[in-house]
Amino acid sequence: MFAQRCRVDPPRLIYTPHDAMRPKKVPARFVFVLLVGVLLASVAAEYVRPPPGRVILTESSQPPSHPQQVHVSLVGANHMRVSWVTDAKHGHSVVDYGRASGNYTSSATGEHTSYRYFLYSSGKIHHVTIGPLDPGTVYYYRCGMVGDEFTLKTPPAALPVELALAGDLGQTEWTASTLAHVSKTDYDVLLVPGDLAYADTQQPLWDTFGRFVQTHASRRPWMVTEGNHEVEAGMALPGSPTPFVAYTTRWRMPHEESGSPSALYYSFEVAGGAVHVVMLGSYAGYNSTSEQYGWLARDLARVDRRATPWLVVLLHAPWYNTNAAHAGEGEAMRKAMERLLFDARVDVVFSGHVHAYERFVSCFVFDRVGKCETDVLTRDRCVS
Repeated sequence: MFAQRCRVDPPRLIYTPHDAMRPKKVPARFVFVLLVGVLLASVAAEYVRPPPGRVILTESSQPPSHPQQVHVSLVGANHMRVSWVTDAKHGHSVVDYGRASGNYTSSATGEHTSYRYFLYSSGKIHHVTIGPLDPGTVYYYRCGMVGDEFTLKTPPAALPVELALAGDLGQTEWTASTLAHVSKTDYDVLLVPGDLAYADTQQPLWDTFGRFVQTHASRRPWMVTEGNHEVEAGMALPGSPTPFVAYTTRWRMPHEESGSPSALYYSFEVAGGAVHVVMLGSYAGYNSTSEQYGWLARDLARVDRRATPWLVVLLHAPWYNTNAAHAGEGEAMRKAMERLLFDARVDVVFSGHVHAYERFVSCFVFDRVGKCETDVLTRDRCVS
């Protein structure tokens, strides 16, 4: 598990990996604050991983018709999607909202769905898109016309914008401390590069995870992509659950709005288009003939870097990794897609999967594994 906070601020002279040795003015910068569970007492001391945190199973305290597992996500420039679950099958897919507590001046109706996973049947999963919403504004809202009132804050319409990152979450004591750390800041959007609930086919863990993160995920938009723990592939038998069914049904992201044919990869923009974020799917097809590859090429080609100074990519399995854990798992995807990212002048890539913090300088391996050919300052620091 890891967390980072990224703040995109006004202009400053920086170096970019695409113009080695030459300073360039860009209208943004990233400042990182990280959490890796514990602090090392000494740089020279060997790191000792702490024991696993206790799993926290959050039970429902709501009546069957009341919303639970509430979370919000971005949909386009000025809309947000509110998602929640009810145990009752007849709950209303309606969100009432406004700028003052209890004074709901607007209302939106959405849709509901459910899924089965062998003997498990989900509750009713509701998705409602609200808006248009004003930027940088606090809204009060209520789901399904019953239950508690929630608040959310929309991202700003221009820089600066603050993005928080937390990967490989789970639902343990370490998750609680990570989210508490992140929430100490007034961040605008949380980015999650995969591995949410760690349900691993145990579907009730998706429910306990949704309740566990509701306090945080109902206040700020959470934008997620899938990890290996979301796959949950059933047996190759007729009627078996399809892979990712829980993830894609519960955590709906704006893939259609970004022209993506799959819920496993998509893109979105924040700060009035100043930051373009691409969420790739490590567990979807990625070779040059795949749908994801074609979509990524089109998506990157549409980005006008004069209007969008920041281009950010998230994926689950890292392309560069010096740890023995998961070594080489992202290599095939890197070989297939790295050239697209380099040619588009992507500024930063975040990944999860390896439960350790690691940070690389500018690096791009072409055909010869282990040799970096882009920046003489970093050539000897590339990792194959």
